[in-house]
Amino acid sequence: MPTLKLDIQVVPTYDKDLLSIQDISTYAITPTSPTIEIKVPGWDTEVLVFVPNTINNFDSTELGITTTGNETAIPDGIYYLKYSIAPAIDNYVEKSILITNNLQEKFDEAFMKLDMMECDRAIKQQSKVDLNTIYLMIQGAIAAANTCASIEAMKLYNKADSLLNSFLKENCGCSGTNYITNF
Repeated sequence: MPTLKLDIQVVPTYDKDLLSIQDISTYAITPTSPTIEIKVPGWDTEVLVFVPNTINNFDSTELGITTTGNETAIPDGIYYLKYSIAPAIDNYVEKSILITNNLQEKFDEAFMKLDMMECDRAIKQQSKVDLNTIYLMIQGAIAAANTCASIEAMKLYNKADSLLNSFLKENCGCSGTNYITNF
């Protein structure tokens, strides 16, 4: 007989307007009063109805950021999630997750700029190195948030954002420093 084990995971949607959370719990009982608390960075915690055994989608209105008809992209940052069923005292799971949809869109823009630019080979190679460094910072930020190292996560996120802003401001996406290959 299965035991009760609550668990959730954030599902990538590639849509800046949605937060999708999947219930991956094992239930020994029929869930009673399932709710999810979502703390959006910079906003109050919202307590929402959560449908078990499925993917639940939340937009900016449901997250308490906007009003109906004025939906917008959900902000990047660390989201704190708490899924519970009655009685909530013992039956809950908590997670933190770093949402990077807006930063990822900026990274995609920089990447596409690199592919289309008309720079010399050495500068183009340096730009690839710069983008790889930024990508590693984004992944490091996500890993840090997933292990509850929120300060480190935001430091890495902010550094990646700063580097992307600089990258996108430069002519043709080039850093201006030449990549030197030593054989």
